[in-house]
Amino acid sequence: MIIEYDEYFSSKFKEIWDFIAQDSRSRADAFRDELRVHIENIPYFPYKCRKSKWFDDENIRDLVFKGYTIPYFIENNKIIILDIFKWNK
Repeated sequence: MIIEYDEYFSSKFKEIWDFIAQDSRSRADAFRDELRVHIENIPYFPYKCRKSKWFDDENIRDLVFKGYTIPYFIENNKIIILDIFKWNK
């Protein structure tokens, strides 16, 4: 399976990385690298993560990573990473 990153995800991720990097660039890089490993493992078990609670579609799943939700869409032979956000009550 191919992994594609939606432009919206890329933009939001950059904001998060920049915020973490204000405190520590090495922590921001570690966050990026750990997240990448989790995302790159999605194609092996695409339905492993929970069905998204934000979308009513079985093919949209939520990867939860360090308090962030990363919804992704499973389409044919492709995984599209849609967004990244931290939900606060």
